[in-house]
Amino acid sequence: MLQPKRTKFRREQKNRMKGNSQRGNQLAFGSFGLKTLENCWITAQQIEAARQAISRHMNREGQIWIRIFPVKPFTRKPLDTRMGKGKGDPQGFVAPVTPGRILFEAEGVPVAVAKEAMRLAAHKLPVATKFVVRRDYVEE
Repeated sequence: MLQPKRTKFRREQKNRMKGNSQRGNQLAFGSFGLKTLENCWITAQQIEAARQAISRHMNREGQIWIRIFPVKPFTRKPLDTRMGKGKGDPQGFVAPVTPGRILFEAEGVPVAVAKEAMRLAAHKLPVATKFVVRRDYVEE
């Protein structure tokens, strides 16, 4: 599972996600990508499930890039706990994404294979997504 090696603080505030993605919104490595259309927290487990779906459909051919990383710890209080008594214990890590952010990129496979792989990955994510192709891409 993806998670940072170390963090400055164990717990973090929620913060607000507003506006569109200012960085990570262009294809940088591959010819195909999966772009988000909504605000969301994507957990490390969801990222790993989507990565497995892509690599299995591509039969481990080509190359995959994961463009998001879960750096934000999220906490949860135990069930049947009354209000108060401080913040809960860290449960895992999430990657906050805003609309326009590229989540995954792929290269080295035909368009049809990449599109289906990204569709399968999109089903593992809690956010609406869109398949994007590099503007100067030409199929051999």
